[in-house]
Amino acid sequence: MKQHFFPALRLTLICIVVFMGLYTLLIWVVAQAASGGGKGETVSVNNKVVGYKLEGQSFTDDKYFNSRPSACGFNAAGSGASNKGPSNPDYLKEVQNRIDTFMVHNPFVKKEDIPSELVTASGSGLDPDLSPQGAYVQVPRIAKTRNISEEKIKALVAQQIQKPLLGLFGPGKVNLLQLNIELDKLK
Repeated sequence: MKQHFFPALRLTLICIVVFMGLYTLLIWVVAQAASGGGKGETVSVNNKVVGYKLEGQSFTDDKYFNSRPSACGFNAAGSGASNKGPSNPDYLKEVQNRIDTFMVHNPFVKKEDIPSELVTASGSGLDPDLSPQGAYVQVPRIAKTRNISEEKIKALVAQQIQKPLLGLFGPGKVNLLQLNIELDKLK
């Protein structure tokens, strides 16, 4: 028994030191070197922090590009999905309510043209990005509300599209916070 117990105890103590101490310290050092010092990358307008680059926010005003729905109310401390399956009647009712609300605020859009991301929550509930299609479908509403030409707003969306990594990995996306900040700068 001694020949198995003491090596196992030593291995356990080594793992505790390495994984609880050294690994944690390494991750902390890397985070400190990152922009934001490990606290997230903030976005500021006129020296006032308005949000975080990688954390979604609720935009529901008609003069802004609306964000993707969140099952956790955009609470980063309680990030998560609703965990309801696609055949759950409560979930289907919730999605239908989101579609109906979207149609009221965007009467120019046909139901079949609504991107699913605008009526379904992401897995984390904190998705900060939309697909270009999710942004472009909202252009007529914003143009009418702000009395700005659709072409000008479409050009703004096109400028804000972030291409896939190396042009290969993942889809193009638009950071919603940055897009709405730039939208406020339009005259």
